[in-house]
Amino acid sequence: MFALPELGPSESRAVFIDPVSLENRGSEIVYGTSGILPFRTWLDYLHRGLLLGDVGRNYSELAASWLWVAALGGIVIWWSTRQMTSAGKRRKLKNSQTTAAKTQRLRHWHATMGLSLVLGLLFFSVTGLTWSQWAGSNISVARTALGWQTPSVKTQLPAPMSHHDMMYGHDMTMTTDEHAEHHASMPMGDVDAYPVALFDEVLIAARHAGIDANKIEIRPATKPHRAWTVSEIDRSWPTQVDAVSVNPDTLDIVDKTDFNTFPLAAKLTRWGVDAHMGVLFGLPNQLILAAFGLGLCAMIVWGYRMWWIRRPKSRHSVNPVNTLTAALLVIPVFQRVLIVLITLLLAVSLPVMGISLLIFLLIDTVRWSMSHPKQAIVKR
Repeated sequence: MFALPELGPSESRAVFIDPVSLENRGSEIVYGTSGILPFRTWLDYLHRGLLLGDVGRNYSELAASWLWVAALGGIVIWWSTRQMTSAGKRRKLKNSQTTAAKTQRLRHWHATMGLSLVLGLLFFSVTGLTWSQWAGSNISVARTALGWQTPSVKTQLPAPMSHHDMMYGHDMTMTTDEHAEHHASMPMGDVDAYPVALFDEVLIAARHAGIDANKIEIRPATKPHRAWTVSEIDRSWPTQVDAVSVNPDTLDIVDKTDFNTFPLAAKLTRWGVDAHMGVLFGLPNQLILAAFGLGLCAMIVWGYRMWWIRRPKSRHSVNPVNTLTAALLVIPVFQRVLIVLITLLLAVSLPVMGISLLIFLLIDTVRWSMSHPKQAIVKR
């Protein structure tokens, strides 16, 4: 795979060579470390930001920010009203066609599916936030402060390199990124400046140092006095993501990172991201993701259907939910302050959630102000 100036971020041109005949079978623009092909790249951009670039990424971050809230909120609602869904009551309502019966059946299906998917909802929320645009940056800062960041190999050489200096021209720092499938780039200089045999020599040195995966990535240095890096990029189980840096002059190993010695948080992040993307366990992983997606879609449809059945029939109908502002005003002051403090902490940590919540509260406050003179706040 080769980087070209006209390509977008994380894109490279892959040349396909028949390993037997050495015939050139063509080339494609591919994406990420693993070189995913155009259709999957399109799906990735669609999932990541609705094909709208960085602006669209706010959509996926908004979903990930609220997903865990919706999941835990659903559990609380189910637990507090579980007596309403006893087997006896469900049998009585099974063949009934009343609005209450229809709502109860939908609620049962919705709750059952939600309980089945709740762990997955929490998992996708957390792993999605790790590579989001704003919350992801905060998570990265927190991981660095706690020493949970993924280790990276050092590429600085202790002594100046002699005749090879002329071959380097740009900065390069080797990092091990869990989200490389989404935004990894392939920094390459002028390939004509590198002796082809040097790639083989560096690879042999890396193999002797323990780099034994079939899927590897070799990155020549692009700055004077820097080592080359050879990284394993096999994200399937068992994970192979060790890396070494190699002095291209002496072929000595400069530094090495071993996945077995990674901090637990770094390992969990690596596995979580790969499972989220469907590459950790191959086809079974992908089938589980597909089943989860279908179940989530069904649960959303049932939820909106319940709302539609129970919606106010006219503008004069009493809304039993009232407004969030009204509900907040009737709880004790201590609980109110605690809720506000927790909300502020979440808003700072998850900025997109904070902004969306602020917009919601402004709308809710306007609704409350309009309804307040006409109806008293519900006392509990």
